[in-house]
Amino acid sequence: MAKLGFLGLGLMGYPMARNLAKAGNDVAVWSHTGSKATKLAAEASVTVCETPAQVAAHAECTFVCVGNSKMSEKVILGPDGLKSGAAKGSVIVDASTVSPSSSRRIHEELAAVGIDFLGAPCTGSTPGATNATLTFMIGGEQKVFERARPWFELMGKKLYYCGGPGMGLHAKLTQNLVLANILQAFNEGIVLSTKAGMDPALMLDILANSAAKSGLIDYKAPFIFKRDFTTNFSVKWMHKDIGLMLESAEELSVPLFLTSVTRQLFQAAIATGHGEEDICSTIKVLEAMTGVEVKG
Repeated sequence: MAKLGFLGLGLMGYPMARNLAKAGNDVAVWSHTGSKATKLAAEASVTVCETPAQVAAHAECTFVCVGNSKMSEKVILGPDGLKSGAAKGSVIVDASTVSPSSSRRIHEELAAVGIDFLGAPCTGSTPGATNATLTFMIGGEQKVFERARPWFELMGKKLYYCGGPGMGLHAKLTQNLVLANILQAFNEGIVLSTKAGMDPALMLDILANSAAKSGLIDYKAPFIFKRDFTTNFSVKWMHKDIGLMLESAEELSVPLFLTSVTRQLFQAAIATGHGEEDICSTIKVLEAMTGVEVKG
């Protein structure tokens, strides 16, 4: 039994922490929304803490899953953050999707006081977190990753060691860049064909049996056809991730033409009230503009 910690009990973090606890580990948790921690304590054997520092004092390894770079830096480096409570030689793993440069800064500050750190964003959305089938992309020292590997394996099925600090985040942002642009290409194509009179289900079958086949579209399209936009990965968080892609691209002098336009489409979805819905709800922007509803 390991003494572990977990910060952030949102759509992803809640089931991730639950899986660690149900595997028999001694898990301390903290959430900005205290009721989520209380709910988890009633469902699994976890210790609820009042501050991130208290979690760190309990744990040999603490996982973090929060919304953005600012939140991550606050709960790790801020007052009553993990840094102030963690013992020398303990491990902090940030599974949040944050900027690579922010992750590298955290790594440097923690290394200066003898705390090990991994930036390990994950993918798989809520179903992957619930079923412990997430994919993790890890950046940091490989020996630290190998030490933490058994705990990653309680939450995910595929673990990719990507290199030094920040490299896991470069991998995650690249994956999300491709996903976001594929989704917008599908939105445009399926709205176009539907307005022309094609049956959406037939069009999807054609796509699935051509070079345009996409695992993302095969998964998301049925939800669009059912008009079910229940959130697995929200528009607002993908919009945030696209911003991180563009920020990283600016730092590396890489032009991202399509991604810049895709971010504006996600911004339009947020502006029209769909920010909290699943990313597949971005199709509503084009539907509203064209007077077409894609359903099956």
